[in-house]
Amino acid sequence: MEEKFDVDVPVLVVGGSLVGLATSLFLSRHGIRHLLVEKHAGVSPHPRGRGINARTMELFRVAGAEPDIRQAAAVLEENKGLIQATSLTGGDHRWLVENTDPGGALAKFSPTRWCLCSQNNIEPVLASRSRAAGADVRFSTELISFDQDAHGVSAVVKDRDGGQHIRVRAQYLIAADGPRSPVREQLGIPQSGNGDLFHNVSITFRSRRLPEVLGDLRFIVCYLIKPGADGALLPVDNDQNWVFHAPWHPETGETMEDFTDERCVAHIRRAIGVPDLDVEIGGKAAWHAAERVADRYSMGRVFLAGDAVHEMSPTGAFGSNTGIQDAHNLAWKLAAVLAGEAGPELLETYGEERRPVALATSERASARSVEHDHPGYSPLPGAPGVPGGPSGKAGKDSRMLPTAMAYCYPQGAVIGGDPDREIIPAGMKLDGEPGTRAPHLWLTGPAGRMSSLDLYERSFVLLSSPGTPWQAAAGRVAGEMSVRLAGHTMGGGADAELRTEEGMDWAAAHGVQPDGAVLVRPDGYVAWRSEGPAKNPAATLTEVLTRLLHRA
Repeated sequence: MEEKFDVDVPVLVVGGSLVGLATSLFLSRHGIRHLLVEKHAGVSPHPRGRGINARTMELFRVAGAEPDIRQAAAVLEENKGLIQATSLTGGDHRWLVENTDPGGALAKFSPTRWCLCSQNNIEPVLASRSRAAGADVRFSTELISFDQDAHGVSAVVKDRDGGQHIRVRAQYLIAADGPRSPVREQLGIPQSGNGDLFHNVSITFRSRRLPEVLGDLRFIVCYLIKPGADGALLPVDNDQNWVFHAPWHPETGETMEDFTDERCVAHIRRAIGVPDLDVEIGGKAAWHAAERVADRYSMGRVFLAGDAVHEMSPTGAFGSNTGIQDAHNLAWKLAAVLAGEAGPELLETYGEERRPVALATSERASARSVEHDHPGYSPLPGAPGVPGGPSGKAGKDSRMLPTAMAYCYPQGAVIGGDPDREIIPAGMKLDGEPGTRAPHLWLTGPAGRMSSLDLYERSFVLLSSPGTPWQAAAGRVAGEMSVRLAGHTMGGGADAELRTEEGMDWAAAHGVQPDGAVLVRPDGYVAWRSEGPAKNPAATLTEVLTRLLHRA
């Protein structure tokens, strides 16, 4: 007798925090029906996970969510940089990072910029936009069990409000269920890395007088380093609402219960340097900084994303950004497989591409914590960032912008990349090489001014010059292979569909000759390029896409 299910969808997403909701948004943009379940009653009430780097904002820009996110983040728009101080009344503060984009260098590489938006502000935006696109997002709904077979995943979820159990059948499951992922545990996937780095208690509090103490200071975070009064202060609205991260040492037997309101108030007052500062405690939440990466990103039809597959130090705000970028990488590949455009082997490139990025990024995040003397972090000798550790040098080796923007995929759904290329380069090398994020160019077309990055979301894109046979070949191959492939011509003349700015050579920027072509994936990464002409462009493209998409 055929088993009956209450819900039958192509994809089940487990976890509705920041990465899970981003996954839902990206799946929705590809038209993939899915169910998202989250055991908590709603989005995060706690202002955490605030830093959204420019690469992630590029993804939200193309997905149409950037304006809403900017609006949600408006209250902290003027806050820039990181400072360190013994107290906020001693006048000894120094800037660790005074500007997240010194000299405006980012504009050369991206159409957007860094954004400071607390998790409790961005999650409602993502949930709203996903639902508006047709996503089935259910809070207070918990995954109880799952198993998989050759054709899909069968799961039982529980409505925690009504108590009923719901049977779900999906072709694939994506687990964005946090660092203690029950899905990862059931799959038996081990993790590697340095393990726990440090522990904090995140304290929300209200203080009306604190703005007087700060004066004109508008920072992202202030590390307070006075012994016995150390921690990190983060503004929520620059007015009355704040967060303080106090070091916690469970290894000594210290428990969350030890962090009474009275203790927290006294600690915050000592750290800030105002003995009678008005401090009203709102809430407390434990969080643990760790460096761990799962040994594999998937098993069968189940995939891991975000904290479920990697944990890293919060310094540099790499963790959630890496998770959102995981989701974006996986979404287009699932879309291609579900549409019959690609073979299931394409999904194996998800871990092949993303795991090396997580390993390199987590190491960089730990090194950044050392550079900034993050309160509560006492790295062991040989740890990243410590002289003699993996960074290979003493002192600072920031690579912040390349870590966020220029990581590459030497292997995976790429043809012609350099397999020995560094995952995170020393500089911003975005030159059109396969496996790198395609260069950003400002263009003018039928829709007005746009970035070349705005072209990449739902289909492969072939770039070429006017008068070459590449665009006609793209149209022919798209029809013959039933693959989403768009062809666009670029150039400085009126005959180009997309006109470049004066003095900009699109071909040179992508490392090809004027009669060459560049194939860009839906996630904006260069899949392949032809430096010059091809004898038979259609046959060449057919061969390339057959390999990339694992077509039989």
